[in-house]
Amino acid sequence: MNSKRYLLTILILGTLTALVPFSIDMYLPGFKAIAAGLHTSVTEVALSLSSFFIGVSVAQLFYGPLLDRFGRKRPLYIGLVLYILSSIACVMAGSLEVLVALRFVQALGACAAAVAANAMVRDLFPVEDNAKVFSALMLVLSTSPLIAPTAGGYMIAAWGWHSVFIALAIIALLIIFAIWLGLPESRKPDPNYSLKPAAILSNYWEVIRNPQFFTYAISGAVAFSGLFAYISVSPSIFMELYKVSEKTYGWIFALLASGVIGGTQANRFMLKYFSSKQIVRSSMIIQSLVGMAMFLFTYYGLIGLTGIIVFLFLFLTCVGFVLPNTSALCMQPFTRNAGSASALMGALQMGIGSLGAFLVSLFNNDSPLPMTGMMAALAIIALSILLTSSRRSQTVAA
Repeated sequence: MNSKRYLLTILILGTLTALVPFSIDMYLPGFKAIAAGLHTSVTEVALSLSSFFIGVSVAQLFYGPLLDRFGRKRPLYIGLVLYILSSIACVMAGSLEVLVALRFVQALGACAAAVAANAMVRDLFPVEDNAKVFSALMLVLSTSPLIAPTAGGYMIAAWGWHSVFIALAIIALLIIFAIWLGLPESRKPDPNYSLKPAAILSNYWEVIRNPQFFTYAISGAVAFSGLFAYISVSPSIFMELYKVSEKTYGWIFALLASGVIGGTQANRFMLKYFSSKQIVRSSMIIQSLVGMAMFLFTYYGLIGLTGIIVFLFLFLTCVGFVLPNTSALCMQPFTRNAGSASALMGALQMGIGSLGAFLVSLFNNDSPLPMTGMMAALAIIALSILLTSSRRSQTVAA
């Protein structure tokens, strides 16, 4: 593959991986406008975010087998068309209930892009280059939380919240043209691949029984879900409680996203001196301490907007260290079932994350306490799972 083709392929695959976070981040500044337009509250609008998380979580378990059975591009095209149609339907949603349902359908379409991109990396590039390619995709993925909320904030201020879903539909349409023109079919359909539920479930059961996968998949997903808890109520906290504008919210979101990005980049340096297991353990301890301090400071009313931003930045930086290392440790034991392991890991991350987002939205009372309390609790639970499971594994090994 020549350099021009290589860069084009990376760019197309990068846009595929970024579609899910764009779908989340771009409409967040519009929560207040959506609430006004649909005659509901910002807290209720957050349910549309939870339904999207659930949709992505569920879909990952199905797309892996479909991509192996029918090739990469056919399920990808179907998913993107579904995404475009549901995005257009979101523009015409006349009630919150309809929007929540349509966001679930939109997630089913968006998930095809992320799963297909990961599969096509393994198809199109030599194994020894996969780590480099995934790093390039992560760089594209990391820019989405910086661009999407800021762009969404300006679009909503100028043209209203409907414009975000029109923009997302246009982005998906452009991606379809890019795939058609610049991305080859990387795997032929395999009619012998079984789509029987028993075979699929057997593979997943074999994966989750692995002690290392279980330990780092569950603890990592719980630690990661603190990010979802923050995202789900951040529009309410910043725009309702602290009265910031849509544009300012976009900049705050981008600043906090840079904490996650900074953590992932610093992690590459730390891996030269420490193992992934050491980094995960230390990061979860720090994350728990930051979470508890953030909750106590908000409980006693000792911090305002600036203080919340500082604590959130520190907490999310820890997520940037935890996620890549727990993901690597989850995949480490697998060769034959790597695809099933990847899909199950992603489903657990999104499933547990969506549960955290739902719970914090359920208890949201237009104060920072439900958010900071949930984030602290999730960090402590993740650390407890890690320490307990690690101790149990050592006992079994002995």
